[in-house]
Amino acid sequence: MATLRLGDTAPDFQQDSSIGPISFHAWAGDSWVVLFSHPADFTPVCTTELGRTAALSGEFAKRGVKPIAISVDPATKHTEWIADINDTQKTKVDFPILADADRKVSALYDLIHPNASTTATVRSVFFIDPKKTVRATLTYPASTGRNFDELLRVIDSLQLTDSHKVATPADWKDGDDVVILPSLQDPVELAQRFPKGYKAVRPYLRVTPQPNK
Repeated sequence: MATLRLGDTAPDFQQDSSIGPISFHAWAGDSWVVLFSHPADFTPVCTTELGRTAALSGEFAKRGVKPIAISVDPATKHTEWIADINDTQKTKVDFPILADADRKVSALYDLIHPNASTTATVRSVFFIDPKKTVRATLTYPASTGRNFDELLRVIDSLQLTDSHKVATPADWKDGDDVVILPSLQDPVELAQRFPKGYKAVRPYLRVTPQPNK
């Protein structure tokens, strides 16, 4: 399958997992989803990543996000690995890990990159909204662990810009100033949407306090 692009519908699938069989779209329901892949079970970087995901369970929940991991190992191996993750990372894994032994989901989401490895998945992240639309993606090599603060930052940006006519500038984090979309020019609408006002650095670069704060 071709690489998934932004705006594509995230493919549905049925696959075994650490919590039993999952029908993806039904499991996702009306939530946002972060689907992230791991090269293999019992690998050091993945262990820290899954531990970090578990530690951030409250942060994902308050954003209405369900995390779900995927590895090409079977569910029985996942169960053993989860015990190691909980012990070494001092947390409790409370989200499913897909058991993609037949690589069905890996093929749907283009997670095997032959120039990197013919068997192990790369570290990809898919941000999927409640309409099952792929809104953002990140891909790292197997050797580089993900920055989970960045994952939360992307979710914050997507959710903010969905509900307000703004974009988030470089290095933005929740609570920082944002920029008004250039397409918004009507003075009345500007005053209604941004009662705190804004600073026009240039006609196309207008900075305003984050509107939902």
